[in-house]
Amino acid sequence: MLRAFVVFLLLTCAAATAQAQNGASLIADSVRIDGTSQLVAEGNVEVFYESARLQARRITFDRATGQLQIEGPLTVTEGDGVLLLADSAELSTDLRNGIMRGARMVLDQQLQLAAAEINRVGGRYTELYKTVASSCQVCPNNPVPLWQIRSRRIIHDQEERQLYFENAQLRVMDVPIFYLPRLRLPDPTLQRATGFLIPTIRSNSRLGFGLKVPYFIRLGDHRDLTLTPYFSGSTRTLELRYRQAYRTGDITFEGAISDDDIRPNETRGYLFADGKFDLPRDFELTFDLEVVSDDAYLLEYGYSDKDRLDSEVMIGRARRDELIRTELVYFKSLRDTENNDTIPSVLGGALYHRRFEPAFFGGQADLRLEGESLYRRSTTPGNDGRDMASLSAQLDWRRDWTLGNGMVAAVLGQLDADYFAVAQGGPGEEEGFFHSATIGTELRWPMARSGANGVSHLLEPVVQVLWTDENLRNVPNEDSTLLEFDEGNLYSLSRFPGGDVLERGLRANVGLTWTRYDPKGWSMGLTVGRIFRADDLGQFTAGSGLPGTSSDWLAALQLKLPGNISILNRALFDDRLEFTRNETRLDWRSERVALASSYIWMDAAPAENRPETSEWSLDGAFRINENWTGKADWRFDFIADRAARAGIGLEYENECVKVDLSLSRRFTSSTSVSPTTDFGLTISLTGFGTNGSNRRYSRRCTG
Repeated sequence: MLRAFVVFLLLTCAAATAQAQNGASLIADSVRIDGTSQLVAEGNVEVFYESARLQARRITFDRATGQLQIEGPLTVTEGDGVLLLADSAELSTDLRNGIMRGARMVLDQQLQLAAAEINRVGGRYTELYKTVASSCQVCPNNPVPLWQIRSRRIIHDQEERQLYFENAQLRVMDVPIFYLPRLRLPDPTLQRATGFLIPTIRSNSRLGFGLKVPYFIRLGDHRDLTLTPYFSGSTRTLELRYRQAYRTGDITFEGAISDDDIRPNETRGYLFADGKFDLPRDFELTFDLEVVSDDAYLLEYGYSDKDRLDSEVMIGRARRDELIRTELVYFKSLRDTENNDTIPSVLGGALYHRRFEPAFFGGQADLRLEGESLYRRSTTPGNDGRDMASLSAQLDWRRDWTLGNGMVAAVLGQLDADYFAVAQGGPGEEEGFFHSATIGTELRWPMARSGANGVSHLLEPVVQVLWTDENLRNVPNEDSTLLEFDEGNLYSLSRFPGGDVLERGLRANVGLTWTRYDPKGWSMGLTVGRIFRADDLGQFTAGSGLPGTSSDWLAALQLKLPGNISILNRALFDDRLEFTRNETRLDWRSERVALASSYIWMDAAPAENRPETSEWSLDGAFRINENWTGKADWRFDFIADRAARAGIGLEYENECVKVDLSLSRRFTSSTSVSPTTDFGLTISLTGFGTNGSNRRYSRRCTG
């Protein structure tokens, strides 16, 4: 507290403002000395010392007793975290000991503690008697807070930033809920402290009604452990989370272990871990680990929706003109349709990517050196057991010129050299050294126009002509089995995402982009494109939108409207307007609405093991008023004619409490997973520790 009130004895001036030699200062309307033993300051008294400030109506210092008599209303502010208010006080000259009557303590502008009396002990402890604690707004016309903790005595340890309650009683709407003879809680300024966290009520159709009670253990300034027992009629589960921060990085472990009635006499669990560390010379090490006991555990307990697990170790460095990366990945599939013995389970790779400007040719060049290998556990030759490794070198170059009429012309080329090694390959699959070369030219003509009303238009036709020759005829295709055709790769040298297969032959990528900007706050963009080929080389399969001498038409429309509304539609269709793929997405963000909805339809692609898809999803939230928010999510499968997932939620939040109520249903089923329904309820009393009061929801007194 204020440890230097001896300043009063050193005052030499009875004017309205007095300064002391030790740095403390007193400001008052009047300051006088009565006799030889008393100093009296009256009227708007303010005392400053270091980070503390005292405000009162009158202060009297009695030299004989060494006490300060303070008449209020008085306010003592210590730094940014502690505020004391009282009607009157008797304190020692350093304010480390004494009594404050009719007092209130406010911690971090959040938690209020009202008491009949407050004692200051040793400058560290504050004792409050006959106390009511709450972070709720209290108004004259509604003096009962939404929740309160009544206690015979509360001790605030300012050094440890802890609150100790004796004979504590929690009341909601002034109705007693439960009683605890002893209770310890962190004050709002404390970031991390050992103790219980907010419990969660959960009801699951597979696991029954249950309660989660997390317990946080502070293991030091840089590490902690959270243990969460999960009690229900059908499971005995212990969840854990361990975190540790280092000077150069951090690690996190999350997991659970269960004994339930779904799989009796079987221990179930999972472990997820991740970390990141800075290494010398700007390199970075990252890793993640994902392990689960069985295919259904994550979904049944609601820990994750992942149906493929990947554990990875990666070391890399990214700079403006250079990328270096080496990684090792282990895959495990939880899908019933996939066999972990026949899918690539181990993948290793290394990449060096350098961008530079050739001194002789000009323009911009990219050099890529890459090595990859994959391993399957199966020993069956062909797709089910093939192991493969490759070394690749790629050099591409591009140079642009701006012509006198505003056109932009470019020349581009690419050289590839690859070596493939195949073990347990199928009949006719080749290995060895292969090469490819691509040359091309591109012409763009950006045209802009602005109208008198401020509307601007940008129109850009693009024609790109490419020719590729390669001898990758019978190399197994491992990394280019899934194809995408959209405005992002309309002008790519190859539509295949990997290096095992390259787009061959003579072809032209043709497209047109038009954008309209309106000063009223909306814009529209349209991209239309198509690929024309001299010959159909049979590289692309049905359902990709790419087979034939000419691809499907690609059309993408984006509309942005005032009020943060955006609409995107992307479609692939042929000359007869028969669609291969169509996707529509709507996003709306405002102060009251957050909505994301999408619909996608895709034709079947047998070569990609993809059936016909028709699905609509919705994820939204609506702020009903300042305190209430409704939430909903929905996913419907039109092919199966049933919902895949549905959920609703209702959230209430004000300055002192947050209630989150949710109900969700997952309809999908398989041989390992059954449909489940989840009900969740979380009630948070804000104002303790980092779970601070939300001032955005603070109510105002009326009337």
